[in-house]
Amino acid sequence: MKRALLVMLILVLVVSFFAFDLERFLTLESLKQSQHDFTAFKAQSPWLVAAVGFVLYVIVAALSLPGALVMTLAMGALFGLLMGTLLVSFASSIGATLAFLASRFVLRDTVQQRFGDKLKAINDGVAKDGAWYLFTLRLIPVFPFFLVNLLMGLTPMRTRTFYWVSQVGMLAGTLVFVNAGTQLAQLQSLAGILSPGLLFSFVLLGVFPIIAKKITTWLQRRRIYAKWNLPARFDRNLIVIGGGAGGLVSAYIASTVKAKVTLIEANKMGGDCLNYGCVPSKALIRSAKLAHQIRHADYYGLEANEAKFSFQKVMARVHEVIRTVAPHDSEERYTDLGVEVLQGYARITDPWTVEIKLNDGTTQVLTTRSIIIATGARPFVPPLPGLDEVGYVTSETLWETFAKLDTAPARLVVLGGGPIGCELAQSFARLGSHVTQIEKGSRIMVREDSEVSELARASLTADGVGVLTDHKAVRCEQEDGHKYIVVEQDGKSRRIEFDALLCAVGRVARLTGYGLEELGIETQRTVVTNDYLETIYPNIFAAGDVAGPYQFTHIAAHQGWYTAVNALFGDFWKFKVDYSVIPWSTFMDPEIARVGLNEQEAREQGIPYELVKYGIDDLDRAIVDGTAYGFVKVLTVPGKDKILGATIVGEHAGDLLIEFVLAMKYGLGLNKILSTIHIYPTLAEANKYAAGEWKRAHAPQKVLAWLKRYHAWKRG
Repeated sequence: MKRALLVMLILVLVVSFFAFDLERFLTLESLKQSQHDFTAFKAQSPWLVAAVGFVLYVIVAALSLPGALVMTLAMGALFGLLMGTLLVSFASSIGATLAFLASRFVLRDTVQQRFGDKLKAINDGVAKDGAWYLFTLRLIPVFPFFLVNLLMGLTPMRTRTFYWVSQVGMLAGTLVFVNAGTQLAQLQSLAGILSPGLLFSFVLLGVFPIIAKKITTWLQRRRIYAKWNLPARFDRNLIVIGGGAGGLVSAYIASTVKAKVTLIEANKMGGDCLNYGCVPSKALIRSAKLAHQIRHADYYGLEANEAKFSFQKVMARVHEVIRTVAPHDSEERYTDLGVEVLQGYARITDPWTVEIKLNDGTTQVLTTRSIIIATGARPFVPPLPGLDEVGYVTSETLWETFAKLDTAPARLVVLGGGPIGCELAQSFARLGSHVTQIEKGSRIMVREDSEVSELARASLTADGVGVLTDHKAVRCEQEDGHKYIVVEQDGKSRRIEFDALLCAVGRVARLTGYGLEELGIETQRTVVTNDYLETIYPNIFAAGDVAGPYQFTHIAAHQGWYTAVNALFGDFWKFKVDYSVIPWSTFMDPEIARVGLNEQEAREQGIPYELVKYGIDDLDRAIVDGTAYGFVKVLTVPGKDKILGATIVGEHAGDLLIEFVLAMKYGLGLNKILSTIHIYPTLAEANKYAAGEWKRAHAPQKVLAWLKRYHAWKRG
């Protein structure tokens, strides 16, 4: 009942305000017309006018009525800068607090009860840093103040905190507007617009958001760095922790612009991609594909044969490929580029200091202006009972372990139905292993559209992989020297015997051992960063798998550029990392490549789209090459040729996708792709034909009907 009465009272006051057109009294024109009368009243009864003005201001602020700005100018005009600021500061803060309390009394319980689980993160954030959030909102008046009042009332923030933070936060803006009011009161003619005082007030109004942002940034830095001692000088401009793709790009850019940079790597230069991921897996995939083609040579008019090979030589070639590529990422190359490379383990001891335990047993301490954390990720090993006892490999350890084998594992179990699991399952099946792939979800390649998942599954099955979806791994067992994994489906369990088990169920960021906990740098699944890849310390950045949200080498390199530039030149200009066009590819056979949205994501996000699809089985070059399978699928804005996303399944899909990546990056539509000459016969023509399918679907039928009549008339 009390809530209902309060709501009714507020509604009556607000409706009355507009019904009686009281808004006309709170305009700049009305203020100028009544200026003389107000001044006369103030001369007779200054305290009465001040009290009435104060109460009215409180009411306007509490009810979130329009006109607070005009009243601020009026206070400046009547009472001058000092008294006007005093009156407005307290009146606006009291009015805001009343609105805050009304929102809390009427709405908070209902909102928290209904959405409490979803609001937990917000409530926790307000409990921890609510005063700072509110202060920032008050100091930079971009977000409407009345919404700040109402929304903060729904949170657990204390009333006293809300009041004093609001008063302090709004003080700078109050001074600017009251000062403008003092100058407007002196305006007698158009020539007065050029008075220095008035011009200064308008300049203040224009630059206030910039000044406020600088102040909040300075205050935030001061607060974060308060307990640390800034070094008198710095040994380095930049220290990069991690020698993978993100760290290498960061260090390269820093050296290019002549900064003094140190790169610290504890293990192998080049990171996971060179040593355990992209390079070795693609080398293995190539050998496996060639073995597959030999077995199916009759498709090309040749004699099919069982592919004879030495598994040891295949693995030796993998390691030779790594050695051949390694100089690109080597310590020698980066030293020649001007980067100091240190082999050891780095730990951040304060925001500007890094302690390095070098691999030779010594310790070195360096100070630096900025730090980039690019420590990458490692394979996730599930807590499966018995797993350690039976033994396992990951995408990181299999290269050394399997290199010692004379033949590929006779029976290989692959845990995981993602890109890594699918690529390796297919490759080892083609190299002679009997592969069983286990995925607890309903389908493999779950981030792709269902038809893509089904095509991938069909391809794996054709190569002899036993794909078990909806199967949950329960435990591993040993019996009489034999190894088994127990899986469950629909409450029924079965044992699968294996000789080797590969865990490929995902990767987790390397977060521990670098001093992040001691510095209070927030980590969840990755290091928490803002749009500039900064941590809570503006001079400490994160890039690559450790930063997320994508675990791709090319994204790590992309982030490496942003972190290096922001770290070295952020005092002048910072760049928000751009994730607008993100491509990726899975290098199984056929390849699966995508950029932007696919259908399932568009549906989940409620984004309307049109679909165009071209089957590669109709492409001349694919028919010639014996790779006539797959498709190009493009999502566009309804009625337009603007590309929302593209998925390609087929030979060299990753290479073909680049045309769509470029088009999306620079806003080119399907009409531009269609009008571009593509060499015949090439696989790239598939992109042009997909664009042609869109064009046919959007042909102007009415115009074509008139053209048909025109040509008939021309024939007589």
